[in-house]
Amino acid sequence: MTHVVSTGISPLNRAFAFFEMTADIREQRLQLLSSNIANADTPNYKARDIDFGESLKVALSGSQALSSVNLDLTNARHIPGSGAPTASAPVQYRVPYQQSADGNTVEMDTARVNFADTALHYQADLDFVSDRIKTMLAALQSN
Repeated sequence: MTHVVSTGISPLNRAFAFFEMTADIREQRLQLLSSNIANADTPNYKARDIDFGESLKVALSGSQALSSVNLDLTNARHIPGSGAPTASAPVQYRVPYQQSADGNTVEMDTARVNFADTALHYQADLDFVSDRIKTMLAALQSN
């Protein structure tokens, strides 16, 4: 039995690559925003965030760094890996509209609104991908 391995990106991978990138960026942003909310009462804590649009531009341009994970090849038929693009977006510090006495820059209203908005978009991305997979499965099963 002969196995053929394609080295290019399959059309199926290409179809979902955009949504994988957006989900990764939104997930990173949700982690930062939840950290901001959790540290709202921590003196001198500096609120952090990422610019989704800028992060997506970087991800789409392919100028991301490759991960440094090396894969062990224990069989001659294993395919060597070259690393995957990291989904790390440039983290920025938020500038508050009003300074607090303790040096904390978290503005709870802004943090909560940004968290809710990002979570809503994240869920919408997942729902879209899920619906697309269901449509593909239905097409494959219908003959």
